[in-house]
Amino acid sequence: MANQKKIGILGSTGSIGTQALDIIRKNPEGYRVNVLSCARNIPLLEEQLREFEPVLAVTKEEIDARELAGRFPKTEFAFGEEGLKEAAALSGNDLVLNSLVGMQGLVPTLSAIEAGKDVALANKETLVAGGDLVMRTAAEKGVKILPVDSEHSAVFQSLQGNESNPYRKIILTASGGPFRGYTREMLKKVTLKDALKHPNWSMGNKITIDSATLMNKGLEVIEAHHLFDAPPDKIDVVVHPQSIIHSMVEYEDRAVMAQLGLPDMRVPIAYAFAYPERIPMEEKSLDLAELSRLTFEKPDREVFRTLDLAYGALQTGGGACCTLNAANEELVGLFLKERISFTDIQDRLVDWMMDFAPVKADTLEDILALDRETRIRIRETVRI
Repeated sequence: MANQKKIGILGSTGSIGTQALDIIRKNPEGYRVNVLSCARNIPLLEEQLREFEPVLAVTKEEIDARELAGRFPKTEFAFGEEGLKEAAALSGNDLVLNSLVGMQGLVPTLSAIEAGKDVALANKETLVAGGDLVMRTAAEKGVKILPVDSEHSAVFQSLQGNESNPYRKIILTASGGPFRGYTREMLKKVTLKDALKHPNWSMGNKITIDSATLMNKGLEVIEAHHLFDAPPDKIDVVVHPQSIIHSMVEYEDRAVMAQLGLPDMRVPIAYAFAYPERIPMEEKSLDLAELSRLTFEKPDREVFRTLDLAYGALQTGGGACCTLNAANEELVGLFLKERISFTDIQDRLVDWMMDFAPVKADTLEDILALDRETRIRIRETVRI
């Protein structure tokens, strides 16, 4: 159909990617899949290829791309980082949804921007590690960065219609994760199975662990700084266990605008797809009368020190956010392999950032070099 918006989906077999495909499936008159990409879940990618017949599909390994190419002649195939760059910049894309996990999302995001493609961004590490570069390049190319994280989408929605009204502060809400109310001693007994049980959201493993350590909220503070050009002292975090208010904006007259809804990532994905319009959704509506209460509390920064690490990295600058992101990503990976304990993640991050000396991180080459060096040194430190 001529009016269909062509969507390139990087990370189509993950939590965000599969929900995005569900939106497209239910709105075939408005959207078409142009690109699919997958790292390891080849069986699910095959199902998606049969249903959506994209122009291009990308796999992590060359052998998978070659094997699939023989069975899906209507689709071109690529692989690895170069494949992701090609997919992000593909000429037919009207919008690129980046739902890749971790630092691997940075280079494809920049490729999409350089090609003049709007980006629906669900990969927060892109802005945490390279926010200044990404936002500067997007401004130069006239490209929209549309937030897909529920918190940043809520802020984005709360800012609509208020472009001429300065805000007093952005308030990011946090569920508190599965260990809200825990003491330091209690955290020492946490298992991998415990940490992967988020009370409200169904997410991938990495972001679920980040939520459990509260690092996810720290990364979101850095992301909000770049998305909304907000100084750190204008970004607050409040724990809201029910995850109904997804974030808020307080204006100079003390009016607070908030976006509410049930915990469902389809809403921010759909808003990014349709912006500035909205897509009718079939999912359950929020019934305020059914809610017994909405509660709020301050995050426990003594037990969960990761939030202050993020604020500190913003203040330090000079690659601090990049190295924090890389160290966290490596440590979470080690915890997921059960090589270190849950509290090791935070303790080692604190030690790492205390010793960090600011370095130049203005270019993509600088950022990637610092990222690589951090990961190597973290592995050496852990001695795995």
